[in-house]
Amino acid sequence: MIGERHARLVARLRQAAEGSGRDPDAFRLVAVTKGFSADVVRLALEAGLRRFGENRVQEALPKVAAAPDADWHLVGHLQSNKARPAIGAFAWLHSVDDLGLLARLEAIAHDTDRHPDLLLQVNVSREATRSGFDADWFAAQAEHQGELVAAIQGLRHARLRGLMTMAPAGAGDEEARATFRQLRDLRDRLEASLGAPLPELSMGMTADAEAAVAEGATIVRIGTALFGPRPD
Repeated sequence: MIGERHARLVARLRQAAEGSGRDPDAFRLVAVTKGFSADVVRLALEAGLRRFGENRVQEALPKVAAAPDADWHLVGHLQSNKARPAIGAFAWLHSVDDLGLLARLEAIAHDTDRHPDLLLQVNVSREATRSGFDADWFAAQAEHQGELVAAIQGLRHARLRGLMTMAPAGAGDEEARATFRQLRDLRDRLEASLGAPLPELSMGMTADAEAAVAEGATIVRIGTALFGPRPD
């Protein structure tokens, strides 16, 4: 069942990529297992999935232990006091949303000799309930080489790979696409300021994955389309 859902979803996303002139292999799918058991992770592994996402560090730990060779991504909000176990469990952290957290992750990476891949979360939709760097502040920092650029240039162990965002809740196709275009534009500005590539754009979930791929997503975060509704 999971394998069939995965195949159908990937086919749709490849079509969305081709329709926008992109390489159909230009994106990767992260299967979000929030709310599901380690048994579901094992079934997904048997179906050929290898990248998994979790929202909370504590919930993820037994699943990571059950599938240590999988590629684990933290896609939910990361509290500073969970930074050390997060670096121990996850290869990718999608939700770096302030400079203090960025500095703490770099310090822990140095202490533990790890090299986590980081994405900066930007609140492009400007929703009060969403985490992330303010989009206007972020744009100004990229444009004028402010403290954000200095912090990124100071990274030695943690590796900044790109940006992450979410479309507004309930957004239609055009609103979602506009949000994703804005993130791509912010990434391009930050790349120009840094003079270094930031190849990854983590954007798109079950409801808007095709729009995200059409607008340049390299990572899409999918739960419901693969596993169905989360159990109560």
